[in-house]
Amino acid sequence: MYKAKAYSAASSTAPFVSNTIPRRDVTARDVQIDILFCGICHSDLHTVRNEWSDVMPTVYPVVPGHEIVGRVAKVGSGVTAFKKGDLVGVGCLVDSDQSCPNCLAHLEQLCPNGTFTYNSPDKHLGGVTYGGYSDSIVVDEHFVLHVPGNLNLAGVAPLLCAGITTYSPMRRWGNIQGKKVGVVGLGGLGHMGVKFARAFGAHVVVFTTSPRKKEDALRLGAHEVILSTSPEEMQKHAGTFSFILDTISADHDINAYLNMLGPDGNITLVGAPEKPLPVNAFALLFGRRSLSGSLIGGLKETQEMLDFCGKHNITSDVEVIPIQKVNEAYDRLLKSDVKYRFSIDMDSLKSE
Repeated sequence: MYKAKAYSAASSTAPFVSNTIPRRDVTARDVQIDILFCGICHSDLHTVRNEWSDVMPTVYPVVPGHEIVGRVAKVGSGVTAFKKGDLVGVGCLVDSDQSCPNCLAHLEQLCPNGTFTYNSPDKHLGGVTYGGYSDSIVVDEHFVLHVPGNLNLAGVAPLLCAGITTYSPMRRWGNIQGKKVGVVGLGGLGHMGVKFARAFGAHVVVFTTSPRKKEDALRLGAHEVILSTSPEEMQKHAGTFSFILDTISADHDINAYLNMLGPDGNITLVGAPEKPLPVNAFALLFGRRSLSGSLIGGLKETQEMLDFCGKHNITSDVEVIPIQKVNEAYDRLLKSDVKYRFSIDMDSLKSE
């Protein structure tokens, strides 16, 4: 075991402070990574403030971070896919049983015995896992990903969560090339949805409540922007979409978007509203429409996503901050005051 520098929160109301955390020594299957950048996900904020206490209570001190990009510092004797110096990524998972039907189908994110990157039981050291707001991490090689060398690394970090969360449902719902695809919301998830849909060759339409976001939506790759508060604009496009990605985590009228779908159209939720969304059965029945949900992807699909991003030069739009500004970043995240993700430069930890 060794000590790594990190930033942690001691309670749901405490600010982040600098300290050290334990990391296990490299075993035969492990990869030790020097972390270069770590994205800030809204899930980090929920966890730190214990807002998911009913399903996933937070154990303190907590070190968040599951959008990790770094360079391999050391590998175990049995590791074959990575070597010292490789650029790598780590997402939301650092372990699973690797034997259940889901794992065997490359759906590790659905494993009933999965280990999350932070705030999950740590079978090696006891206690809970600690995430990427740190200078170093040790991960089983199966959960380490190759990062294309042509991409901006600060912008790659959010791909490990926001990227795969939006990529996966688009891939699962088939070839969207030439089809009309909607993205509801233009935030950390939504802006990635726009980039992927455009790269897949879809006709991309952004739904937003803010007229101010139109220019940015078009810059990111949207062909059209619909002001969802305008009944006239919504009616004009009713029944014309093949697929809609709903990224909104706030309470909203899902039925308004179900009515946008054509026959056999689908809406996939990737946002997580706090309260259940009422669904009008007739909006589903007439048109044979469907409503589904999705979260991240398996390791195979996540690597596919990173390779796709390397080919198409896709990264997240980020604001790079030093770790010392993480508390300020959380305050701004609550106000949606970021375009579109924060990425922490972990080199800043060296000054601690």
